[in-house]
Amino acid sequence: EVQLVESGGGLVQPGGSLRLSCAASGFTFENYDMSWMRQAPGKESEWVSHINSAGRTTYYADEVKGRFTISRDNAKNTLYLQMNSLKSEDTAVYYCIIVGADSDPLAGTRGQGAQVTVSS
Repeated sequence: EVQLVESGGGLVQPGGSLRLSCAASGFTFENYDMSWMRQAPGKESEWVSHINSAGRTTYYADEVKGRFTISRDNAKNTLYLQMNSLKSEDTAVYYCIIVGADSDPLAGTRGQGAQVTVSS
């Protein structure tokens, strides 16, 4: 069974930091690009960041560029998102997502999400 389990969310003050983790199982993690997405209350899902299967190429949404860092440890089947200089507008549920071709049944699979709340 394919599983993605996010952890590390919580309540943090503006300017603070959090590191999200996504533990993957049930598929060959090292073969897949991965992304983080987020969804704020009352808003549509928003893509945050992407990393290729080897971890050598990363992309970021303009809103988080310079503040967030995506990484992965293929030996541990884990994806990470280091979030620094957090702002209130970063408040959302964060999801890790398997990236793949439309024909790949795993493409779009996501975890249950981790709540991140940025508030003083």
